[in-house]
Amino acid sequence: MSTNYEDSLSIEALNDRIAILEDNIRQLIEQAAAASGEQNESRIADRINQQNDELERLMKIRESRQKK
Repeated sequence: MSTNYEDSLSIEALNDRIAILEDNIRQLIEQAAAASGEQNESRIADRINQQNDELERLMKIRESRQKK
């Protein structure tokens, strides 16, 4: 579900946030590849999942706006 803040974002702002999340995910994947230790890998995996969830949510908001 979107919050009032996301409802007020323009498509351009949503696109910017989506691009940032995609870059964050790319960087986290690179960190995961270089990480050693189960705890580090688990922490990075949790962060990747969190970023993916946020990315998916914003993409759904953008998609619903583009259909209007």
